[in-house]
Amino acid sequence: MEEQATVTRRSRPDTRRSRPATGQRLWAALALLLTVATIVFAIVVSIEHFPTGLAVLACLALALCAAWFGATRRGAERLIGVALAVLLVAGAVVIVVVEQRLLKDLLVAGGVFATLAAARLTFVPHVRWPPAKAPANPVLFYNPLSGGGKAERFHLAAEARRRGIEPIELRRGDDLETLVRDAVERGADALAMAGGDGSQAIVAMVAAEHDLPYACIPSGTRNHFALDLGVDRDDVVGALEAFSDGGERRVDLAEVNGRVFVNNVSLGLYAEAVDRPGYREAKLHTLLETVPDVLGPEATPLDLQWSGADGTRQPVAILISNNPYRLGRALGSGTRPRLDQGLLGIAVLGQTTGSTDGRSLRRLTSQYWSASSFEIEAGRPVPAGIDGESVHLDPPLRFRMRPGALRVRIAHHHPGGSPSALEPEAPRKLPGTLVRLAAGLPPAV
Repeated sequence: MEEQATVTRRSRPDTRRSRPATGQRLWAALALLLTVATIVFAIVVSIEHFPTGLAVLACLALALCAAWFGATRRGAERLIGVALAVLLVAGAVVIVVVEQRLLKDLLVAGGVFATLAAARLTFVPHVRWPPAKAPANPVLFYNPLSGGGKAERFHLAAEARRRGIEPIELRRGDDLETLVRDAVERGADALAMAGGDGSQAIVAMVAAEHDLPYACIPSGTRNHFALDLGVDRDDVVGALEAFSDGGERRVDLAEVNGRVFVNNVSLGLYAEAVDRPGYREAKLHTLLETVPDVLGPEATPLDLQWSGADGTRQPVAILISNNPYRLGRALGSGTRPRLDQGLLGIAVLGQTTGSTDGRSLRRLTSQYWSASSFEIEAGRPVPAGIDGESVHLDPPLRFRMRPGALRVRIAHHHPGGSPSALEPEAPRKLPGTLVRLAAGLPPAV
């Protein structure tokens, strides 16, 4: 398998070395123009209204602190924190209005958003993967309830039949893995799934076991796997063209204790929220009710231990992903530039405790690294969210990669790559990359 993965990575389309298309050059030039104009205008506004701009920033910073205080408390303390945050934001608005700079600030904000939008469009991938032979007996599994009923709304079953794809509806009480294995035994030579990422993982697992081509149909709620594969999430029906007019690539799968996942496994804050009754009906409310238990002053760190990178040993949340995510960036944040690196992405949010003038202080810390395998010890079963599904995992939790395990088909008219695939890894390289693209030169590798 490792040899196969190495060949796959070598044959990966090198989109960075090709010269930019005309549209990409125009978007890059527009992004640069908007950047310069927004910076100059923001400086002029700041000088003209100095020092009231500092007061606005101070109000907003204090509002964030108050909101955090309220989020990590309950009862009266939460109400006080939220109320104070609202008052501080209102104060910032009043200052802006009194100084008659509302329109100018809105123009600055609009310039920032327009710049980011132009930069995103500059790096939209258009990867054409090698064409593949159309399967003779493709099968589509679909969840009619997923994504608010997208499969029904787009008449996915009828569209699949029209393309020679057998649709199989997932009904309440059905075991998806059993349905997929039965279809393979009947002669299915390609598998597709229209549903959430938890269901995508099951179908992808069986497809990888039998080395069958697989297509991800974006009819779930968020469709994170589809996004990073380069499937157009707004083109549910068009994704079916992956079998009739699509290219093929190989991507990695990951597993924890033998269970395959396509996106990530979360431990801590999110996993605790998903594990609680009523999460599906009231996600935001349940998450807010979980925050004080995990991040509040009375919270206790997760009872988890691991070996690996140095760093926090008081974790409040851990995210282990199938290939590393790009985090904390204005562009491409929350996406994975590649799905064929053969590496787990490991992100840990923790707390450190110190004291000042006799008072105990807690500070959030973060750490992020990559590894081909990872193991976590615990004293009891660990609540986890695997691709958004709530489970309990028996310790130790053993994570490992399956490099190049999955043959993925993607329609030729879809992007074919992650939104962050073409972006420079270091943010400091972004201006230079935009300049090169606008000048018609390939980005520096």
